[in-house]
Amino acid sequence: MKAIMIVGTTSHAGKSLLTTAICRILNRRGWRVAPFKGQNMALNAYVTPSGGEIGHAQAVQAWAAGIMPAVEMNPILLKPQGDMTSQVIIKGRAVGKVGAADYYEQFFEMGWQAIEESLRRLGEEFDLIVCEGAGSPAEINIKHRDLTNMRVAKYLNAPTLLVVDIDRGGAFAHVVGTLELLEPDERELVKGIVINKFRGQRSLLQSGIDWLQERTGIPVIGVIPWIEQSFPAEDSLSLFDNRPANPTGDINISVIRLPRISNFTDFDPLEAEPTVSVKYISPRQPIGHPDALIIPGSKTTIADLIVLHKTGMAEEIKNYVAAGGTVLGICGGYQMLGKILADPEGIEGQEGRYKGLDLLPLKTVIAGQKIARQRQVTSNFPQEGLPVAGYEIHQGRTRPIEAEANDTEPLFDDPNLGVVDPSQSVWGTYLHGIFDNGPWRRAWLNRLRQQRGLKALPTGVSNYREQREMVLNMLADKIEPHLDLTLLLPS
Repeated sequence: MKAIMIVGTTSHAGKSLLTTAICRILNRRGWRVAPFKGQNMALNAYVTPSGGEIGHAQAVQAWAAGIMPAVEMNPILLKPQGDMTSQVIIKGRAVGKVGAADYYEQFFEMGWQAIEESLRRLGEEFDLIVCEGAGSPAEINIKHRDLTNMRVAKYLNAPTLLVVDIDRGGAFAHVVGTLELLEPDERELVKGIVINKFRGQRSLLQSGIDWLQERTGIPVIGVIPWIEQSFPAEDSLSLFDNRPANPTGDINISVIRLPRISNFTDFDPLEAEPTVSVKYISPRQPIGHPDALIIPGSKTTIADLIVLHKTGMAEEIKNYVAAGGTVLGICGGYQMLGKILADPEGIEGQEGRYKGLDLLPLKTVIAGQKIARQRQVTSNFPQEGLPVAGYEIHQGRTRPIEAEANDTEPLFDDPNLGVVDPSQSVWGTYLHGIFDNGPWRRAWLNRLRQQRGLKALPTGVSNYREQREMVLNMLADKIEPHLDLTLLLPS
């Protein structure tokens, strides 16, 4: 089984970005490669064609490799729920909810078995597996139960890259300290060091590189320059980083940054629109007067809904709608738009019935069985007959309240997937990836532009996946000249 491993000195060192770039670089060289991350903790998820959940970052890496995402590429996905517990997803399927203290006791063996099975299957199908670690491989207190870093590298006997973020400062100490804390057989696998996010002239860094190579005996095989291009992120912490609103946008869209926001990759296509400015606001910030307000997905819908009520944002949202504002909810945000959310089994925490935002005549019941599937439907709004593709990930079942069932219209030919109110100013859907659909996205944006008296945008545009391909190629173009993979690749 041929593989390479990419670990980092810290979280956010650039492991995901580098893994993605290497997948595209090798794909362009004719290699049949697959990405792999044994265990991922993220609230950005993607549903594979088989209906299994994986981290969205691994889906992007699969697209970079020119292949379809599969559950074997991320056999363990942990989705934090905010009360020191996480939902555990193994090989695409939710298998339980567990506290941090009990996770490894209950799921370590099962998780490692899933990792071994997934690696074997990928090894049979591909020339090379490009593996990504998580956090740091040298966390002493959890090293004995680490399912993601050097345990995988040792199992595969994989040449390993150590990535460090020099923009943080302390890069040389991070590298030396990490190597010192690795076991001798783990350190032996580290064949190269990559310095990431470097700003300035390479020549000014050379004396440090020479020292580092002499001190560690490991070559620096790459110095990656700072890349301004934003890229899909794994967790909500990155919403604080490198996501400035477009100052030249004609249309202003605000997204509520819920405490447990999930699948905010839904809005990457909006951020890529040159005429749109996307701004993330916390529940304690004033809404202001955007052209549209989005309530995104949430891993704990009821808890985040309670936050909206407690902070006063729920009332502010209603006032915004009453003043003519446009509000849309996706997945958990869609559930919040209704009148009632019920959790009779306490799946999200405290069982009970909760008051929604009362903007759509809907009732949602949180159910034990999760729905995760890809969908292809036809739109009724904002334009009839447009093909729309996306995916569902939710445990709620949302239905109209019977007495008011005629007060909404279905968004799609499947009425269970979303509704819009008669004024067409409030709508919600379970469909993630809806803005990836270029003609649909532009049709909706043109409604906002019409309200502002702006000229309509052309709707005959490609879907976001084609733009994503351009970004992946650009990423590979920027990194490949600064990275020498010779020492890592099998002959």
